[in-house]
Amino acid sequence: MDRIERYFDIAIKSPDGIKKLREMILSLAMQGKLVPQDPSDPPASELLKEIEVEKKKLIKEGKIKKQDPLPPIKPEEVPYALPAGWEWVRLGTVCTLITDGTHLTPKYIERGIPFISVKNLSSGELSFEDTKFISLDEHVELSKRCKPEQNDILLTKIGTTGIAVTVNADKEFSIFVSVALLKFINQKVYPYFLENLINSPLVRKYSKDGTEGVGNKNLVLRKIRDFIIPLPPLAEQKRIVARVDALMALCDKLEAERDARNAKRVAVQKTALDRLLAAPDEAAFVSAWEFIARNFADLYSVPENVAELKKAILQLAVMGKLVPQDSGDQPASELLKEIEAEKKKLIKAGKIKKQEPLPPIKPEEVPYALPTGWEWVRLGEISNKITDGTHHSPPNADVGQYKYITAKNIKNDGIDLSSITFVTEDVHREIYNRCNPEKGDILYIKDGATTGVVTINDLEEEFSMLSSVALIKLPQGVLHTFLIKVMRSPLFYESIRNDMSGVAITRVTLSKIYSVLIPLPPLAEQKRIVAKVDAIMTLCDALEQQLKDATDKQTALLNAVVAAM
Repeated sequence: MDRIERYFDIAIKSPDGIKKLREMILSLAMQGKLVPQDPSDPPASELLKEIEVEKKKLIKEGKIKKQDPLPPIKPEEVPYALPAGWEWVRLGTVCTLITDGTHLTPKYIERGIPFISVKNLSSGELSFEDTKFISLDEHVELSKRCKPEQNDILLTKIGTTGIAVTVNADKEFSIFVSVALLKFINQKVYPYFLENLINSPLVRKYSKDGTEGVGNKNLVLRKIRDFIIPLPPLAEQKRIVARVDALMALCDKLEAERDARNAKRVAVQKTALDRLLAAPDEAAFVSAWEFIARNFADLYSVPENVAELKKAILQLAVMGKLVPQDSGDQPASELLKEIEAEKKKLIKAGKIKKQEPLPPIKPEEVPYALPTGWEWVRLGEISNKITDGTHHSPPNADVGQYKYITAKNIKNDGIDLSSITFVTEDVHREIYNRCNPEKGDILYIKDGATTGVVTINDLEEEFSMLSSVALIKLPQGVLHTFLIKVMRSPLFYESIRNDMSGVAITRVTLSKIYSVLIPLPPLAEQKRIVAKVDAIMTLCDALEQQLKDATDKQTALLNAVVAAM
């Protein structure tokens, strides 16, 4: 008892600690270290003789077929030494039948006999929810070869393999080929012991090693029959199950308590940040921030909350609540005039094209009031150019030609060149004439699963891009580092996601990027915001690293304990 429970404090501090603890419990159980042995128990060797006698009787009565001989267990196959009274055997030795469900898809009907597949076992329990049905006649026909009954074991063998579940319902059903059926003599083998045994790390490894194929992986029946398992006396099987059940219930309790604590932290932190973001005046803002400061250590002891704090910092930044305003700053309205003058100059010089007029901002579009000196603008107003890469995937060229950037290369901290491809100079020049990314420009993923990831181009040389990446060129009055903060904020994320097109592949259109609303502060305040955000994000990163180091230490300690078992 003490041997397991002393590690509960370690387990609860590790992200997958409870999972590891459950594995440890089953490992100890299958090594005979979970409950003491009783010398008065009839040994497993006697149990095996009784099983063999019972099998011969069932064969003679025609109730089961004679099995092919199983290979003897070689000394080098034995994983570890067993206690006195235990025996190493092959799984097929203790089973009267190991088979699988029908290999042909039956005819489904609206109501009838449940037809079970892997999805009905993936939770670790036999579930009749979300099941298909077959007719009674088809069930009777399938049952001639494979008839699941109460106390049999079902084992997932295709897709998610190696999950064992005891049939705990006295109910008629059939199974698909993705599920194996294990029958045995209940009076000689305790079904719930066999379930725990098959779900233990020892046999799970056998299941993994016995799974064949690449796409639709299959745990083959012959491998299941050959599994080498430890068999204790029947009375000890039952004591082991009782002890495992008690410890697993304790794990459930610990897991529920941990999840409840974390959920409470997340909820309290969310409420605190909501108060901060929605503060109607300076006094309410200070009060909300003081609450966070007083409870900081507890609120930010889970990584999820640190991630939410980062979002809140960005949101405060774009609301003008992160740094104080300075009445001496040139207001954004003057900045807009300078940006417009610069754009006209570039258009006249033929360096950029004249943009289509953007619609005026309606009062109902404005999400919140801005500080004095700020202005709501559309992104197109403060951009010299917004475009995307080629809409036609060009053929790859040899290494040494021009780099070809797609969404997979765009990361928050820059461009990842680890899986870069190339295009020829002719292809590159054709693309680059329209979409010419330069160092310092903003690159934004606008198509696919990673839509919204945004970075600043850190490459000196020319390269080409696919249309999944948008290019944004800014005038002198807007800091790239400030706009990046805006584009990573909840405000921008929610605005850009509205009316996003596509189902399987999400897609943000260039017109949406052009027209999205952006809060624009004075240039001097942009610089103060960037400096403040960077400083706070550095602290958040350090906090995240501290949490990771702490959990890594607990995980390493728990792994060492598990490995030593």
